[in-house]
Amino acid sequence: MGEVDPAFIQEPEHRPKISYIEGKGVPLIDLSPILPSNNVSAIEFEGLVKEVGDACKEWGFFQVINHGVPLEKREKIDGASRKFFAQSLEEKRKVRRNEKKVTGYYDTEHTKNVRDWKEVFDFAVEEPTIVPASHEPDDKEVIEWKNQWPEYPPELRETCQDYGQEMVKLAYKLLELIALSLDLPADRFHGFFKDQTSFIRLNHYPPCPTPELALGVGRHKDAGALTILAQDDVGGLEVKQKTDGEWVRVKPTPDAYIINVGDIIQVWSNDTYESVEHRVIVNSERERFSYPFFLLPPLSTMVEPLEELTNEKNPAKFKAYNWGEFINNRSRSNFQKQKVENLQISDFKISE
Repeated sequence: MGEVDPAFIQEPEHRPKISYIEGKGVPLIDLSPILPSNNVSAIEFEGLVKEVGDACKEWGFFQVINHGVPLEKREKIDGASRKFFAQSLEEKRKVRRNEKKVTGYYDTEHTKNVRDWKEVFDFAVEEPTIVPASHEPDDKEVIEWKNQWPEYPPELRETCQDYGQEMVKLAYKLLELIALSLDLPADRFHGFFKDQTSFIRLNHYPPCPTPELALGVGRHKDAGALTILAQDDVGGLEVKQKTDGEWVRVKPTPDAYIINVGDIIQVWSNDTYESVEHRVIVNSERERFSYPFFLLPPLSTMVEPLEELTNEKNPAKFKAYNWGEFINNRSRSNFQKQKVENLQISDFKISE
């Protein structure tokens, strides 16, 4: 990426500090009580549910260990990803993403209208992903989103598909814990993810000559339900603390996943849990790789606070919105600079 194009340069108030606070605070949660091999007491299980609920409420982020995802699956996707990104730009662009082909390679993504210092490869977990042809409620026509797979490395497709299934399994376990922490039935959220539009992103952040001016990903909140992130040992994820607004670096923990609740869970929970701003810092010496899984419902989903979590004393804080229309508005700003900031759930907030 060479010299820094002005498109990458953040406004002064959003530039990263090169010295940083290391996050002791982002909770580390041991999921071994829910592994099939473990016989745990009700007290231990309730303790785990409370830990997850507290983390969602206080941070919006937490790390998990003993999560049941085989380490070899993570190592395989890391190896295949490194091989793919090591190719020439010409080779990578053979599977380039565009407004019609929604998955594949991309290297000019924008966040908050500033270009990100990264390149990505996206693939949908459900292949093909069936989506409505339009956002009109009476339109019954559907189209198929198909993944674009590169010729090299040849193992990438199978590796990604296997890893995707592991992410879906872990996501459902986490959704159950989150549901229970809200005093809902464990499977309360499951029905929302039939015909899901979830995807996985392979991220590559090359070394940046001016890490004090650019960001790997600018400050943002995740629009979906839940994000499960694997990161390498370089680190760079920063989370905005709810207590004081300071940016805190999340220290990489070997074989852990970083979980954050997205906007959809904030709305479903009627603001009990909050989707929190985060960003990615780059550095001048080492490249960084990360692999987020974004759990997303079908495009036809109407997102609104759950009935069980609203009443006269605690009325709905959001108007219902259509997930497909919302994400369509958001993704337009990935491809081109917009005159205004893209749609946020705060746009659907009901004024008190």
